[in-house]
Amino acid sequence: MSSAAVVGLLALVVALGCVFALRVLWAERASEPAAAPGAVSMPVGVVVSGTSPSTNLPREVTASRVASADAPVAVVTELVVHVAGQVLRPGLVRLRPGARVADAIAAAGGARAGADLTAVNLARPVVDGEQVHVPRPGEVPSAPPIEPSNPAGGVGVGSGAPAAVDLNTADAAALDTLPGVGPVLAQRIIDWRTEHRRFSSVDELGEVSGIGDKLMSQLRPRVRV
Repeated sequence: MSSAAVVGLLALVVALGCVFALRVLWAERASEPAAAPGAVSMPVGVVVSGTSPSTNLPREVTASRVASADAPVAVVTELVVHVAGQVLRPGLVRLRPGARVADAIAAAGGARAGADLTAVNLARPVVDGEQVHVPRPGEVPSAPPIEPSNPAGGVGVGSGAPAAVDLNTADAAALDTLPGVGPVLAQRIIDWRTEHRRFSSVDELGEVSGIGDKLMSQLRPRVRV
């Protein structure tokens, strides 16, 4: 056999070997599962931050907001108050949040003729579950509810009766809780205290314009200096 024939035979063998190798590689590649474009394998248990398609917010934030939205929220829609004493229809009345004592009395049909409305603070906001008592002339009204903590007014915590209001430190809101004292009279008490620097005794409260002997007898056990 000539050398040319040998070279040609070797070239054919090499070409056939290359074709066979390419076919094997192509078959192996075709048998592998196709991966989704852009997919990244992650270990189990790893949380991936993404965005919610509807809100463009992180999935964790969206899930948190959904969970919080399912939680019940207590909303006060009405106040139940017991109106007693000199009113036309004593009993329970239902009022809107922010209602005043005057609203409670009106819901009970209004005050009877001869009721002493000067002894009631008509402007005071009512509290759910309280009793509003409209007295007769000369009758001492029940004390209004007072918050359990009010340093300016000296209100006690956990006691059966409210502590006395300090005339020298109480602000207008604390004075407004006293029976028969409204915003106008509370400001007069503060003005007197400012003019005279301080109250040296409870009896000096009688020098404030608008506080007579009758109201003074109601205020005396409720105030101090």
